Amino acid sequence: MSHTTSHSKQASKKPALAPYWLLPILVGVSALAAEPPMSFLDNGTLKLGVDLSIGGSITYLGPSGKDLNLINSHDWGRQIQMSFYGGPNPYTVGDKKPNPAWAFLGWNPIQSGDCYGKRAKVLEHKNDGKSLYVKCNPMQWPMDDVPGECTFECWITLDKNTASVRSRINNDRSDKTQYAGRDQECPAVYTNGPWWRLMSYTGDKPFTKDALTQIPARFPWSGYRANECWSALVDDNDWGLGLWNEGMYSTTGGFAGKPGKGGPKDNPTGYFAPLTKTILDHNIQNEYRYVLILGKLDEIRTYVYDHAKRPAPPKYVFATDRAGWIYHGLKDTGWPIAGELCVLPQPKNGTMAGPQDLWPAEAAPKLRIHAAFDTTQTNLRVRFSRLAGESGPGLPLTVTADGQYRTYEVDLSAAKEYQGLITSVRIDLPPAKKEGETVKVKWIELGKAL
Repeated sequence: MSHTTSHSKQASKKPALAPYWLLPILVGVSALAAEPPMSFLDNGTLKLGVDLSIGGSITYLGPSGKDLNLINSHDWGRQIQMSFYGGPNPYTVGDKKPNPAWAFLGWNPIQSGDCYGKRAKVLEHKNDGKSLYVKCNPMQWPMDDVPGECTFECWITLDKNTASVRSRINNDRSDKTQYAGRDQECPAVYTNGPWWRLMSYTGDKPFTKDALTQIPARFPWSGYRANECWSALVDDNDWGLGLWNEGMYSTTGGFAGKPGKGGPKDNPTGYFAPLTKTILDHNIQNEYRYVLILGKLDEIRTYVYDHAKRPAPPKYVFATDRAGWIYHGLKDTGWPIAGELCVLPQPKNGTMAGPQDLWPAEAAPKLRIHAAFDTTQTNLRVRFSRLAGESGPGLPLTVTADGQYRTYEVDLSAAKEYQGLITSVRIDLPPAKKEGETVKVKWIELGKAL
């Protein structure tokens, strides 16, 4: 994502902005061809189609046997598609500079095409009638005819009224700088005008059938927490498209234009995207999964209830990836991750920040970290965020700085603010006093005493 405020803010606060929110106003990329080359899956209940002329983005989704498409394709920044963000900002290639309207996005390859109308190219496509695969070379959205130094892959299968999608980016960038983690849309979803009511659960009693929240149908978009990890754009009869991405709480969305009417090539559009902050190394392979659900609101929610894990204390194991952790003022030794994070303290204070999550404080009074500290300073601080209210100053953690692995425990329940639903943890590291200091971490877990 391109916004600079935290994506965990509720909708009532300053909205978190998504990358294509100015499209209806600033950019007039022409509509797609009337009959693009399509590849469809149809199981008799659900029909899904990808457009092979624009990177294999999903441009058709509706009930089987009916001419009813929910997906908006007014321009190439819409559809249901992959979109990733990284540095530098602004992003330039040789003497090519970004469109001034989009320069703030930085490095931003997307699946369909760029803001000048240049198409992403499909490199490989398979469809055996039961599953669909597509691989493409995406385009840098803010640039004129600049392919991304990466490939995107998607695997899609249907089951009854749902579509399961696995999406992957394979980076091969010539710029080997490790840029800070940024919000990624997982994925971006755009619907037609009739599906304008953005619904989700944002309260503090998830998985109890508590009342849903209608997110304001406004532009720019609103940022909110989907505390059951799903959102839906529905019509006036509560029927439409839901998306569940387990473990992704931060979301942004809304509606642009006049609600209630419009087809795939018209300007009015609903939008939402689950978000997660991710460091995209120059050589990373990063993927996510989600499920599209067509039906009434209660059917969408019931599907999630039937398949989702309930909020529970997390354990972050850094065996093959960062498990959603990012850094502020820090870096690590880069991708691939092989059994541990190797964090490099810097001359100024830095923070290791866990992903947005959700667990009850009483189920996890302790934090444990299995780590080896080869540092000159030994006093750290563990902090946490709550779903409601301030989180306080955090708690101290004193470590042994001899480079040996140990398990350290922090009693989070000693903080009076540690109560209710907890949404994330972070660890503050003091400045490095010499070159070569390292903090190696194998796992971090929340739970009760050993």
